[in-house]
Amino acid sequence: MIIEKPGAFVTPEFLIRQATLPWEIGGAASLRHRTFVTEQGIFPTHDRDEVDKIALPLVAISTMASEADEVVGTVRIHETDPQVWWGSRLAVAPGYRRVGRLGAELIRLAVGTAHARGCKLFLAYVQMQNVPLFEKLHWTGMGTRDLHGHPHMKMRADLAAYPPIEDPARGWMALTKQRAA
Repeated sequence: MIIEKPGAFVTPEFLIRQATLPWEIGGAASLRHRTFVTEQGIFPTHDRDEVDKIALPLVAISTMASEADEVVGTVRIHETDPQVWWGSRLAVAPGYRRVGRLGAELIRLAVGTAHARGCKLFLAYVQMQNVPLFEKLHWTGMGTRDLHGHPHMKMRADLAAYPPIEDPARGWMALTKQRAA
């Protein structure tokens, strides 16, 4: 008899919302560090900058028995000029990248939150490997630029595709399924 080892358990439910609790904010910062410093080597020691002082951190949180468990995705948004918003530092933990929709849900929360706050233009510099995802989500490329030694595409969201989200701290439950390996 052959017994197959089951794959790692990944919850099918995630909370998508603005980080408001200290553990959520710390979890977002830790995930960003693991992604942009440790894994990708984009930053030598940390990815923190002046934007963090004004940005709204948004998170995807895994659940266990319907209770919040850990931050497994994050993005931050901020307003640079009246009605001009930027998204940055989108990250999903490696073990959750094969889970459908987490990045897309965070993007939806980011643009929808800014839209509710009067955004008329939402922009992001997107790593080249992520451009196809953003294009599927109604974003348009505006040219490439090297940031921190890596090529990025400046992209603009089509705000008509993103209804305003008035209460990002409330967020929503995203039901996802794991894609086949």
